Amino acid sequence: MVRAFVFNRQGELVGPVDAPRVELSEQEWKKRLSPEQFQILRSKGTERPFCGSLLDNKQTGVYSCAGCGLPLFSSDSKFHSGTGWPSFFRPIASDNVAMVADGGHGMQRVEILCARCDGHLGHVFDDGPRPTGLRFCLNSESLAFTPSDRVAELADPVAELIAPSAAPATSGQAAGTATAVLAGGCFWCTEAAFEQLAGVLDVQSGYAGGAAETATYREVCEGETGHAEVIRVTYDPQQISYDRLLDVFFDAHDPTQRNRQGNDIGTQYRSAIFYASNEERETAEAKIKRLNESRAFKRPIVTTLEPLTAFYPAEPYHQDYARLNPDQPYIQHHALPRACQIRAKYADLVEPSRP
Repeated sequence: MVRAFVFNRQGELVGPVDAPRVELSEQEWKKRLSPEQFQILRSKGTERPFCGSLLDNKQTGVYSCAGCGLPLFSSDSKFHSGTGWPSFFRPIASDNVAMVADGGHGMQRVEILCARCDGHLGHVFDDGPRPTGLRFCLNSESLAFTPSDRVAELADPVAELIAPSAAPATSGQAAGTATAVLAGGCFWCTEAAFEQLAGVLDVQSGYAGGAAETATYREVCEGETGHAEVIRVTYDPQQISYDRLLDVFFDAHDPTQRNRQGNDIGTQYRSAIFYASNEERETAEAKIKRLNESRAFKRPIVTTLEPLTAFYPAEPYHQDYARLNPDQPYIQHHALPRACQIRAKYADLVEPSRP
């Protein structure tokens, strides 16, 4: 099973729901797909640039996986990149697209796959436009386009499993969800800790606190940009509250270390909560006060509360880093132990099926 967002019979994107994976034999895929589609989706091929049928498509609508029909991208995130392939700056829902490291052809890239059938879609790069700074580079043959006035035709049977009162998703983000931007040292570590929580729909590594033009890993590492390495947690408040996220946050790093976490030293590694509303600020202030008064830590908490002006996604190779690189020494010695500590202390918050 996979967690995904799907369309219902009213043409609304709803979810996440548990959808069965689509797993077929090679012969079954060949019967379902055209030779060109099979070459791209199942053999990880690449179509020639400027030749794809959807490259210059300017209609409004939804781009789905040509293999299994899962909605992947919306026309409202499509842009002209000049590369010769259809390009988007974000998926219709982060759960619907999987990203894995790709070291083929002597290059280090990030491959994008359909989350339901593992069909090869293309690659993602960090040279896209705002607000994400990403470019999802797709093959036309991996996609099927449905005009906006016919989106109800994409209705998935699993959508009927959602209660009628469930809120639909809009603009690639589920309505009724919320986000929290938190800084607790290296984002590889905090990302791994939060990805395992039930009610957390997405965790994205990035930067906050500085200017857009300096939101790059190389510049942030210099410690002079004002940015902190952060994670943006997208969550369902009906399943996990902001207050409980802060509980996990304070145990996922050492909030008593100023401008450092262990051997990671610099303002970019500071402990910080970037609040987007007065309610978030007040909740964080109350949490810090309670922790200090109860002497939960041997030293006073030095976590800063900073207004969130913007979140800038980190480069693609930083996303899901711990999950994709479990044998990397830093991950072995820092990220995984923290994630395991959270898993043990907050067993009631952990989604058992998540690694």
